[in-house]
Amino acid sequence: MGLDIPIEWLTLLMFGSLLVLLMAGLPLAFVTGGLACVFLFLVGDSAKILNIVPSRIFPLMTDYQLSAIPLFIFMAAILERAGIIQDMFDVIYKLLGGLRGGLASATILASTILAAMVGVIGAAVVTMGIIALPSMLKRQYDPKIAMGAIMAGGTLGILIPPSILAIIYAVVAEQSVGELFIGSVIPGLLLSGMYIAYVSIRCALDPKKGPAIPIEERISVRQKFALMREMLAPTVLILLVLGVIFTGVATPVEAAGIGTFGAFMVAALHRRLSWITVREACVTTIKASSMVLWIIFGATVFVGLYVFEGGQTFVQEAIDATGLGDWGVLILMMFILVILGMFLDWVGILLLCVPIFIPIIKTMTFGGHVAPEEIMVWFGVLYLVNMQMSFLSPPFGYALFYLRGVAPPEIPMSDIFKSALPFLALQILGLVLCMMFPGLITWLPRLVYG
Repeated sequence: MGLDIPIEWLTLLMFGSLLVLLMAGLPLAFVTGGLACVFLFLVGDSAKILNIVPSRIFPLMTDYQLSAIPLFIFMAAILERAGIIQDMFDVIYKLLGGLRGGLASATILASTILAAMVGVIGAAVVTMGIIALPSMLKRQYDPKIAMGAIMAGGTLGILIPPSILAIIYAVVAEQSVGELFIGSVIPGLLLSGMYIAYVSIRCALDPKKGPAIPIEERISVRQKFALMREMLAPTVLILLVLGVIFTGVATPVEAAGIGTFGAFMVAALHRRLSWITVREACVTTIKASSMVLWIIFGATVFVGLYVFEGGQTFVQEAIDATGLGDWGVLILMMFILVILGMFLDWVGILLLCVPIFIPIIKTMTFGGHVAPEEIMVWFGVLYLVNMQMSFLSPPFGYALFYLRGVAPPEIPMSDIFKSALPFLALQILGLVLCMMFPGLITWLPRLVYG
């Protein structure tokens, strides 16, 4: 028999040790899985130890929906290795470069399209950092505007479908991936529009922050239409993948397979499909998929043990004791997610919090502000919007360090932090709008699914 530890102390020990080890720089996948095994031996008996690990992991190993993750990652890797993303930015760059702040707006717009193509955040920030940052710095853009646009645009991949996080969330929360995808479209486009509006206003007020490209480098309207033809194949691919999901013709997994085949076709049409491209894309896919799945396995056992020991009841009673209403609890949850997002990985936050939060949300009504059958989709998209903030939140926001890896060495880390803050404020505003006006999330799923 294991030790009889009160749930209050077990909560402090489990999550305290998790935070300490993560602050020490240890990988999340091994920290959660390792701590789960340690606490299983401390508080569990032999039967629990033998049963809880396979009972938590096996359903995930056999979950059909998770197979969309490696397919979407492979699709992204093929497009990136084939240089399609570089071409896309070049086209948008030439279309918008004549406007004040046009290059920053082009970066955000390219990142939005990229998010709809790949759904992988690290790839978007790094790729745009390599392609767009030198171009903007060369044009004497304010580095903070340039870096903020890259990081904010890159984080849209966590929200705009096909988002990898939405797939994992749907599996953990037992929701429809398609409904989450559709519900996140308007919030994603809203945030993208807010970023572009912010950049445009800042550069209109102070042209030195984002000067237009010289007149001699601009192109004619006819040339712009000719350039747009080069975007035809990637655009058709995006519409095809999202269209088959939204119309219900295919499941997200089948759409991922279609997208992967389409990525091959697009690369072939651009004459950039080779064995080297495919091999590098396969290696990238294996590394990224393995990282995500190991985190899922470790965190699900960790949370499973906590729930088994009474953690769910403890959290429910603690929230009830606050005396907050439904809205107060929702705001508290969003605040907890924001704080965790400053320190933890997005997959880890999902697997640590969502299994605990979902049963609580299911009991709420929000005074009829949201239709009962739409509350779960609404909360799911609010979670995705919140997690987008975690990538820009100092001190450990992933986008900050992705950009640090490709930014010129003379740019200090403090400037990267400062450049993220205005866009972080816009993300908070976007989250508040989605909370106040649920129709931003629920209208499109209601329209598609009735």
